[in-house]
Amino acid sequence: MKRLVVLGGGESGVGTALLGQAKGYDVFVSDKGKIKDKYKHVLEHNEIAWEEEQHTEPKILNADLVMKSPGIPDKVPMVQKIKEHGIQIVSEIEFAARYTDATIVGITGSNGKTTTATLTHHILNQELNVGLAGNIGDSFAKQVLEKDYENYVLEISSFQLDDIVDFKPKIAVLLNITPDHLDRYDYKFENYIASKFRIAENQTKDDFFIYDADDPVIVKHLEDHPVQSTLLPFSLKKIIEQGACIENENIKITINNSQLIMPTSNVTLEGQHNLKNAMAASTVAHLLKIRKQTIRESLENFHGVEHRLENVLKINRVQYINDSKATNVNATYYALESMDAPTVWIVGGVDKGNNYEELFPFINEKVKAIICLGVDNEKLMDTFGGMVDVMVETQFMSEAVKIAYKIAEAGDNVLLSPACASFDLFENYEDRGRQFKEAVRNL
Repeated sequence: MKRLVVLGGGESGVGTALLGQAKGYDVFVSDKGKIKDKYKHVLEHNEIAWEEEQHTEPKILNADLVMKSPGIPDKVPMVQKIKEHGIQIVSEIEFAARYTDATIVGITGSNGKTTTATLTHHILNQELNVGLAGNIGDSFAKQVLEKDYENYVLEISSFQLDDIVDFKPKIAVLLNITPDHLDRYDYKFENYIASKFRIAENQTKDDFFIYDADDPVIVKHLEDHPVQSTLLPFSLKKIIEQGACIENENIKITINNSQLIMPTSNVTLEGQHNLKNAMAASTVAHLLKIRKQTIRESLENFHGVEHRLENVLKINRVQYINDSKATNVNATYYALESMDAPTVWIVGGVDKGNNYEELFPFINEKVKAIICLGVDNEKLMDTFGGMVDVMVETQFMSEAVKIAYKIAEAGDNVLLSPACASFDLFENYEDRGRQFKEAVRNL
């Protein structure tokens, strides 16, 4: 019996453990931290061996295969030892994909993954049997085990792509590449770029690669490292023969001789970046033969995802907006770009080597006050100190919202768009966003 060791007892880890057990592996789950009670119950109910707050070497280094959760960096000593022993390490998407013949749509990028994956699923779900997994919802492995959909839309992070071997989506989508997570890539942008492009590395000419032709990083990398798949670019600026572009206020998608044309006003999501997300999702749907009318209607009735430019409440004519999912500067760039009123900006958290300069034009133009919400706000204070009249520090969400309430006047926005990870004060960005919403409702 082959032995599968799962590092990390979270959603992807436990899903992999269940699928591994069903496929005849002797499974062991090991987590350096604490495993949540809900996952422990699942492991115990299924009689899967596990340990927490430690990695017992003899129980790990006798593995035939190791599935590593995406949150665990390669430089961790245990991971190094596994590699020294010549044991194959895979990610959950690699493991689960081995056990399904489904058509896979893989979506990656520095920003917009969740919105695009959710929107793509929303469109496909009208006519196809389709699951949504990856970085979102129930794990891919668990869905392969329990549902076995005919199609999957996977939101895939660079960390998940780092540990693929044969994984290949029928349709790969690369939305954009901006510096993010550089702490995991030796602070080398080119390492991070290469990681994102792994989504297409196993594709053949029968597969499709949808990408942003306006993104200079993607275009340059494609010139230097061509992919085998059929290219379907999308662009807001250029005319595209095969792919998607904008012509006379219409989105025009051309694949072979089939065309789909719809007004940009069909897209309910606001902002230029969401127009691109909609083009990417519609191109996938058009490829998979979803009816044009269905695509148009789906774009009209889709209202976005939680924690991404989510309107919470209007109080005294001040709009409170939760963009907690903005964990890097580029995401916050989109948020500030879409503000159409003076804005009180709540920012801060764990800085991943951020360069805030690209935000300067918006600070001058739109931001009237900055509230720094983090354990260490020094870099923010140094960077933006001279640019706004009001700059405040706090370590509590409830206090940040109360300060914003005092500063904001009728017609203003209060925007939580942290540009940083959340782990200094919160469990994750969802926890941060929910605390913000709760604090707003308690005003």
